[in-house]
Amino acid sequence: MPFQNMTNDTTWNVWQDGIQEILTNSLSNSNELTVKQTESINNLIQSKGFANNASITPSVASTVSQRMKTNVFIYGNIIKAGSIIRINAQLVDSKTEEVLKPFQIEGLSSEEDIMRIIDSLSAKIKNTLIISNLEKTVSYDYKNYAYTDSPEAFKSFIYGKNAFLKRDFPTAVNLLSRAVAIDSNFVGALDMLAWAFWNLDMFNQAKGIALKLYEKRDQVSIYMKAVLNHTYTYFHGTINEDIKCLKQILAIDDQLPVFYFVLGQNYRIINQFDKAIPELEKSMEIYKKWDSKPGWVLNYTELGFAYHKTGQYNKEKRLYKKAEQDFPDDPSIIQRKVILSFAKGDTVAVTHYIEKYISILKENLSSEADIKNSLAQIYSEAGTLGEAEKYYRQTLLLEPDNPNRLNNLAFFLIDKDRNINEGIELVDKSLVSSPDNFNYLHTKGWGLYKQRKYKEALDILQRSWDLRREKAVYNHEAFLHLEEAKKAVAGQK
Repeated sequence: MPFQNMTNDTTWNVWQDGIQEILTNSLSNSNELTVKQTESINNLIQSKGFANNASITPSVASTVSQRMKTNVFIYGNIIKAGSIIRINAQLVDSKTEEVLKPFQIEGLSSEEDIMRIIDSLSAKIKNTLIISNLEKTVSYDYKNYAYTDSPEAFKSFIYGKNAFLKRDFPTAVNLLSRAVAIDSNFVGALDMLAWAFWNLDMFNQAKGIALKLYEKRDQVSIYMKAVLNHTYTYFHGTINEDIKCLKQILAIDDQLPVFYFVLGQNYRIINQFDKAIPELEKSMEIYKKWDSKPGWVLNYTELGFAYHKTGQYNKEKRLYKKAEQDFPDDPSIIQRKVILSFAKGDTVAVTHYIEKYISILKENLSSEADIKNSLAQIYSEAGTLGEAEKYYRQTLLLEPDNPNRLNNLAFFLIDKDRNINEGIELVDKSLVSSPDNFNYLHTKGWGLYKQRKYKEALDILQRSWDLRREKAVYNHEAFLHLEEAKKAVAGQK
């Protein structure tokens, strides 16, 4: 940790050793860092024939640092101009001699001010080193998110990110909000907080954060600017615009599996499975190259869904076998295996996986209504509509006043042409409690379309769409239904 006096004033020689001593003591007080003591460093330097710091070059400092088996060393100098004193310091990689981060602090050349300067420098270096250590626990996907000088904020971000990837979004919101409370300019934490709110259907909060981040985009790196553009576009733009943003991110760094995943997911949303599959597979290939499991289970379920829709059942089956190794007993994997077993006509496997699925949901303390609603969704996707209707009705019996349960059954009856009139009656009850709910309006408009009341249907579907784009994000099914209503009205003219 050599500091050189560059002032041509010998009265500052004492501070060469003083800065080294103060920094060593300060950094040693951190439990997260291992610091070599001043005496050990000086003894080794003297054994190499160097009498003072002025004769030590960065190359010599690097050699000493490696001999002491340290990863980084601090190299700096003291410069005086008039009444102003400036301390420059650099964190340097011991092996490569690459400057990891420079520091520069200045103040008046009084003894009182020099102590303040050194304390400030010490705090900055300590925080940088702690954050650097914490970054080692973060996957490559998120290393560029460390836009903070606060170790406590970064710790909260890491815990929040981990909760997010486990799909524990309420915990993620709490932890990421704590990170932002500590450092309001921590754009990485703000970005992930927006996505956590979105996954909780808290769209206003998500879109508000996305707008705030967009206004900060010129204050960050080119890579992070592209990420913030993606977040803003996803919440405020179109899905095709967002696809362009994702490609820009991957043009900057093509080794980011999380963004190949999101790109593939976007293609899946608009039913372009031939484009979705290569992107989702690329994401998986990078994790495999890293000898790491994917960040979350959705990497498997999204790709499995795309395989299923394109009839690639054998690939889908092999994928789920690997998925269960990485995410054992995850209910979303079991859900996909039920649907695959239906498609292959394996009734024994269907029974087995449904029983396992119900058991896992009960262990996770899911309510009886949630379990039956999940079963209804499985049977509906599998095309077993009688069983799906049975479970949707059982769900509603358990929670007869829940407008979402009313809407779920209503949409199923309308969309699958089971009982369109009853479906409209049910959704009308939901609309009494929430007349501006875009999901309920979508159901009502789709029902009217099925009744061939095209003008009424178009008016309500358009209103639903406008509210959805104002409050939420793109929904491809809603878009397609609106387009069908527009064509039907145009055809009547």
